[in-house]
Amino acid sequence: MEVAAQGQTQNQISQLLNETLNSDCAVVRAATEALDGHSLLPGFPFYLLSIITTEEEEEEGKRNKGRKIAAATYLKNLTRRNIDKGLSKEFKDELLRALLLVEPSLLRVLIEVFRIIVSADVVKHNSWPQLVPDLRSAIQNSNLISNAAHSHSHSLSQWNTINALTLLHALLRPFQYFLDPKVAKEPVPMQLDQIAKEILVPLLTVFHQFVQEDIKINTTSRMETEKTLLFICKCMYFAVRSHMPSSLVPLLPSFCHDLICILGSLSFDYTVTIEKEYLMRLKTGKRSLQIFCALVTRHRKYSDKLMPDMINSALNIVKYTKNISKLDFLSEQIVSLAFDVISRVLETGLGWRLVAPHFSLLLDSAIFPALVMNEKDISEWEEDADEFLRKNLPSDLDEVSGWKDDLFTARKSATNLLGVIAMSKGPPVGTSSSSKRKKSEKNKGKNQRCSIGELLVLPFLSKFPIPSETNGTETRILNNLSCNFFPLSSSFLLLIKIVVTLDDIILIFSLFYCGYHGSYFGVLMGYGSLLDFLREQEPRHITTLVQMRLLPLYKSSVCLPYLVAPANWVLGELASCLPEEISADVYSSLLNALIMPDNGDTSCYPVRASAAGAISELLENDYLPPDWLPLLQVVIGRIGKDDEDNSILFQLLSSVVEAGNENVAVHIPFLVSSLVGAISKCIPANLEPWPQMVEKGFAALAVMAQSWENFCSEESEEDTSEKWASGRAAVGGAFSVLLQQAWLTPTPPLKGGASPSCCIDDASTLLRSIMLSVTESNVILELKIPELLLVWADLVAGWHAWEESEDMSIFDCIQEVVSLQNKYRLRDFIARPMPSTPNPPVPKGSIIEDIGAFVSEAISQYPSAMWRACSCVHMLLDVPKDSFETENVKQSLAITFSRVAFSRFKEIRNKPCSLWKPLLLAVTSCYLCCPDVIERILDKDDDSGFTIWASTLSYVCTRSYEAGLKMESEIRLIVMALAKIVERHLELGKPQDRLLKECFSSLMEASVRLKEILEENAKVQEDEDDEDVETDEDGDDGTEDDDEDSEADEHEETEEEFLNRYAKVAVSLQDGTVIEEEDVEDQEDEIELGYLGDIDPQRVVVSLFERYHRILIQGQTIRPELIASFLDAFPELKLYFQESRQSRKGDYGLIMIEANENDQITSNIEGFAGATWHLVWL
Repeated sequence: MEVAAQGQTQNQISQLLNETLNSDCAVVRAATEALDGHSLLPGFPFYLLSIITTEEEEEEGKRNKGRKIAAATYLKNLTRRNIDKGLSKEFKDELLRALLLVEPSLLRVLIEVFRIIVSADVVKHNSWPQLVPDLRSAIQNSNLISNAAHSHSHSLSQWNTINALTLLHALLRPFQYFLDPKVAKEPVPMQLDQIAKEILVPLLTVFHQFVQEDIKINTTSRMETEKTLLFICKCMYFAVRSHMPSSLVPLLPSFCHDLICILGSLSFDYTVTIEKEYLMRLKTGKRSLQIFCALVTRHRKYSDKLMPDMINSALNIVKYTKNISKLDFLSEQIVSLAFDVISRVLETGLGWRLVAPHFSLLLDSAIFPALVMNEKDISEWEEDADEFLRKNLPSDLDEVSGWKDDLFTARKSATNLLGVIAMSKGPPVGTSSSSKRKKSEKNKGKNQRCSIGELLVLPFLSKFPIPSETNGTETRILNNLSCNFFPLSSSFLLLIKIVVTLDDIILIFSLFYCGYHGSYFGVLMGYGSLLDFLREQEPRHITTLVQMRLLPLYKSSVCLPYLVAPANWVLGELASCLPEEISADVYSSLLNALIMPDNGDTSCYPVRASAAGAISELLENDYLPPDWLPLLQVVIGRIGKDDEDNSILFQLLSSVVEAGNENVAVHIPFLVSSLVGAISKCIPANLEPWPQMVEKGFAALAVMAQSWENFCSEESEEDTSEKWASGRAAVGGAFSVLLQQAWLTPTPPLKGGASPSCCIDDASTLLRSIMLSVTESNVILELKIPELLLVWADLVAGWHAWEESEDMSIFDCIQEVVSLQNKYRLRDFIARPMPSTPNPPVPKGSIIEDIGAFVSEAISQYPSAMWRACSCVHMLLDVPKDSFETENVKQSLAITFSRVAFSRFKEIRNKPCSLWKPLLLAVTSCYLCCPDVIERILDKDDDSGFTIWASTLSYVCTRSYEAGLKMESEIRLIVMALAKIVERHLELGKPQDRLLKECFSSLMEASVRLKEILEENAKVQEDEDDEDVETDEDGDDGTEDDDEDSEADEHEETEEEFLNRYAKVAVSLQDGTVIEEEDVEDQEDEIELGYLGDIDPQRVVVSLFERYHRILIQGQTIRPELIASFLDAFPELKLYFQESRQSRKGDYGLIMIEANENDQITSNIEGFAGATWHLVWL
């Protein structure tokens, strides 16, 4: 009966899995919900495994393959949900058995289940001890491995070797990285040691056997053998990438020689058709080179003796760069990795001695052929220019995308190797006879050793002349075509000489363009790789290089786009070390390149893009053009004309505006008007998604808006003329028109009810600029600010993309909204009226309510926005006033803010940190807004919530709180809050408990600190007013000298110091003592107190003492130095202390002070008119 019931349950699950494959979403949803219900059954995972492993007839198996994949997928998701609850040993054993049997399509899904379990039960908790022995047994008894040992037992093996090795690969994957960041030098994990000893060591014997029998004898072997070799290499790579298990060390020489044997079997003959088996061999070769890189980088102790053979193997591969344009992607990656192996080896002392004899051969036969332009480059230039730029001429204007491996081309690795070669030092020019020298003399001796860049690389690149500028004759063209790298046969040259028409000559010239200009393209790429080397050279050498080898390309009468583009890139790379005397010529050349039109069918977009990147680099390195207007006119004039150019032009415009400051700011009103017109044409009727033109345009406008506001704020102090007012109005009007089109234009309803939330950060900057342009109330209506604010507030209320955003411009906009509301009383800000339709929908929130929702989300979810969000709490609570309705809104906001801030505080309260302060202060403002309500809310959400908050607020006033109170506004706020707590405590007749004592003591301490800060601020202000300009200049000079000295003495961090530092940070993170926080500038901003700022907290303290001094002083435990400092700050309160002393004459004392047994029983308090205080022992 039980078996029948289980069978029926399994059939039901099978049916539900079939339904999840249905095209009807409702059916899929219902089936998923039913499966979720069945997942609560104890045997549910076993049912899924049974469905996955059940063998069926061939026809039925084809129909039910989808069901098996669905079962594996559901099991993966189920395991991820339940992994923290623990999985039974029986299930893990059944899973392991299933993984060893299933076909590849199911294995790809089911292996994810295994990885989840490995991460939890093997890596973290080591709670699956039987896994390694079971997996070892399965590998030993698998079909390929057992056949290799016992060829007669082929029919007896039931496990699949590839499946078993896939499991081993998944098991080793986590160990490719260091697992414990708290340890500076992490030992080999014991799990990895066990895997290496019990599984990898025997596998390497099998690996060697396969290599000897199959690789050396046959060019290619069986597919299963090739896959086995590949998986073993993958496993070994994970095992040695970070750690080195001791059991593998003796086998490294044999294993590396086997890898070299595999690499030697590879063919880079592009005429051979690649078969599946050989594709596996190529992948194994790629992994072999990655293992070499890991050994050289991480395990020098064991790899030094193997380096000669590694180098020879890599040298044999890189010589095939002459065929690089015809190699497939995987073969090119292998060549690239071979260059990387040579680079890694060359960076070691032993490696330099091994590679140095091959420098000339490497340059001539391997590196330079990889740098020259080829047919593949020409094709990519025309078909995918962005990809060409990303691979060959990258700049900061590029948006990095795509697969990481795509960036590691043979050319990229060759340029890296060339840079390493150039920086390496040659033999010393001379030696010193003294054994003991000063540090400066040692450095001088080092500098006397010429670098290989000076001895070999630059002379080699100088051999190649700049392509001819003249039109030339037919013979001149043919002579140039006949270069070393692209020789033409004599018969073909004779055939060309028969051609007599110019068109035919141009056709032939284009066919051999790579040969004509390709070598100089390689020269330019070589110069680009020498940046670190050139930075160490004298400026005159760089001047000569630029003037003789780069700038002539821009003056050629022949269009040379394939050479101008890399020349632009080189100039951009050299921007940081360009001598001042040639910067103007470089800038002029780049500006001409920026406007280079397409040459017939040849696109010049890479030329313009690389020129934009180079100009941006020049500006970032403090080059200031003599006249900014031509550059601005070029950029603005080209925007919108070519979709391909728009992205780089907008980014260049942003760079120009940021670098130009006031030189560019004067042109911003005109620029904004032109840009808004171009952008508005591209805003689609359906608002999402916006095209790149619009997104980049908004980003550029945001930069311009910020620059304009900075400029206006500086100029307004000196010039209040109508010029700046009209410019501000023009900018605000243009931005308003753009946002009205983006937000207020009627559009078709968006799918799923989405909102036009594109560019919300940049749009917030524009909206803030609009509000800053308001000078009178009628302008608000003209610019439609209330309508724009309603849309904006609705957008930010549902904003959840903080991880993608670095800009906090929304908070700046909130601050300006509050300022505008305080001046002009905006419509719909406090409350939004109900619609007058017969059946009105539920109205959306008002502007302040939506802003409040945004601030609450920021406090609860994102520590990086915590300070700014909490500062908004104080501003928003100050806005509602003057009516019953506004008081309700204020109370609602206070309740929401206090709940979310206190909830977030409870999450981090175990460890004192700087984030305590903004959260506690946010609750403080809410409390001062409506004390009785907030007190009830805190106690309702937590039994002692109010006590916890008040007690912690008292603590942050003490010297024990490391972050301390630094700002006047935060101390004022705390003083008023503590006074309110004490006052309410006494008014309500509550007992004099510990909370009252803490708050009273902290109130005295905070009051003293506030008095000190007020005096300090007054003194600073007085000093600033009296400061002389000449003193400022002298101070600046001294600062510069100090900066230079500090730079000279700067200590370069060693690897050991780096690891120790990060280990300490990791420990702090785990202990919770380090929490993600905002920039320090945000923590130093004063709080906007609003109406609370008009209250004198010192008068509040005095008033409190006047009314309750008898109760407050009686029986309190206070430090004597605090009493003294408090009375110094408030001498008018001495009278109340004296009255209290006289009224209690004859008692032991008035104030209880902690003291040791050996202390004197009497103490004089300074400033008390000679009165003696008798103290009570505690």
